[in-house]
Amino acid sequence: MIPRLITIGLVGLAGPVQAEQCRLALALAIDISTSVDAQEDALQRQGLAAALIAPEVVDAFLSNPSPVALAVYEWSGSFNQTLLLDWHLVDSQDDLLFVAQKISASERSEQDSPTAMGHALAYGATLMQRAPMCLYQTIDISGDGKNNDGYAPQIAYRHFPFHNITVNGLVINAADFEGEIDLIPFFRENVLHGAGAFLEIADGFQDFERAMRRKLERELKSFQLSEMWTTTVQ
Repeated sequence: MIPRLITIGLVGLAGPVQAEQCRLALALAIDISTSVDAQEDALQRQGLAAALIAPEVVDAFLSNPSPVALAVYEWSGSFNQTLLLDWHLVDSQDDLLFVAQKISASERSEQDSPTAMGHALAYGATLMQRAPMCLYQTIDISGDGKNNDGYAPQIAYRHFPFHNITVNGLVINAADFEGEIDLIPFFRENVLHGAGAFLEIADGFQDFERAMRRKLERELKSFQLSEMWTTTVQ
């Protein structure tokens, strides 16, 4: 007879594994606050679209037989979050082409709102609540400024379901070095959240595509099974 404690442990292990439909639920959040002008917004959208179909990123998506669930949304003020791509399972290059075309053709929903990063993260956590069952959950949030509207990221982490979610960041660094002395530390100290969270830095919007390619490749290939169910802040 199997001891009762061992039986409980086996049941607890088998449940989540059997329920999973994909290896990663990944939500990408792009900044459309007032500090982002029309040209910079276009560089983000086209940069993300190009990054998604870059050979190294395609390989990272498809190198594992278990698919990735992908969603994309834009964010700015407290009540300005718009879903650009609802959850879509990516298990072929055609899926990535579809997503890239959808993002490339998307239009900005808001132009005159501040930077409510806490609200953007809360929206992402809520979005994760209806994601496909996956082994991991990650929110990527990119931005060129600190939170200046609504509640801060720490409030979102305290009051929304982030216990199994990793949050990575992509800082769009200003040419005047403001980002290096202010924005980068803000992201590291307030935004990164969860097991293995990391920060990628773009040297301006022109560098967004390269930084996004690097970030996607890293997070799609870097997960270890031992990280499941742990949450640490870097």
